[in-house]
Amino acid sequence: MSTEPDGVLVLAATPIGDPRDAAPRLAQELAGADVVAAEDTRRLRRLLGELGVEPRGSVTSYHEHNEASRTAELLQRLLAGDRVVVVTDAGMPSVSDPGYRLVAACADAGVRVTCVPGPSAVLMALAVSGLPVDRFCFEGFLPRKQGERSRVLAELSAERRTMVFFEAPHRLDATLAAMASAFGPERPAAVCRELTKTYEEVRRGGLGELAEWAADGVRGEITVVVAGAPTTGGNLDDAVAAVLARVAAGERLKDVSGEVATTCGLSRKTVYDAAVAARR
Repeated sequence: MSTEPDGVLVLAATPIGDPRDAAPRLAQELAGADVVAAEDTRRLRRLLGELGVEPRGSVTSYHEHNEASRTAELLQRLLAGDRVVVVTDAGMPSVSDPGYRLVAACADAGVRVTCVPGPSAVLMALAVSGLPVDRFCFEGFLPRKQGERSRVLAELSAERRTMVFFEAPHRLDATLAAMASAFGPERPAAVCRELTKTYEEVRRGGLGELAEWAADGVRGEITVVVAGAPTTGGNLDDAVAAVLARVAAGERLKDVSGEVATTCGLSRKTVYDAAVAARR
């Protein structure tokens, strides 16, 4: 006979911008939960209105400032057999948002944990970045202090996988400048802004170029995707030679320039222009 508690913790992904992206099951879980724990109850009320849902259970706040104390309360509800749904302002709970502590507590207590899949800024930014997505790592928010941020970036300078970061708009220019210093100004990257929203924008280029663009100020929710460390040392002459060899074999110059640039950690425009000049 099983002794597992009857309660269930549901991590429910919420839209990162467009409410039409909500999974149909999200409305069902919000309506039927015994407890809905929300990062921001005001945003939850707005989402409930957009989904046309009236929760039958209680609504409580669950954010970074009360997560430690509220986790114990929610665990008791779960142990008593309640169905607790956790939502954050956008995306999947516990991914750079509240939720991890409760999941860990449930794992220790033998409480079942499941989720409602949905929108992800990390995966969407990877998909639209134009950078390799076969291997990647998520680094979340970098430290705010300059020294700590530089130390973390130095540790990541040799990372071969594509890296994904979150950043606040008012710190974006400083972060991109620090990345350019740590990874090199030509390292390919993409700044994804306001994903799924009206003013969605994806800005691609070298880190140095992107840092200059961000210096004028950027608004909105930001996800930064950065190419991993090059495997060939980033030598432009070697990159051009590789491009010309493949072009001679019948491939398109523009396509090959982009692929080789990403592999070498150089900007696509730099490699393309150098290859065009070498053919003249």
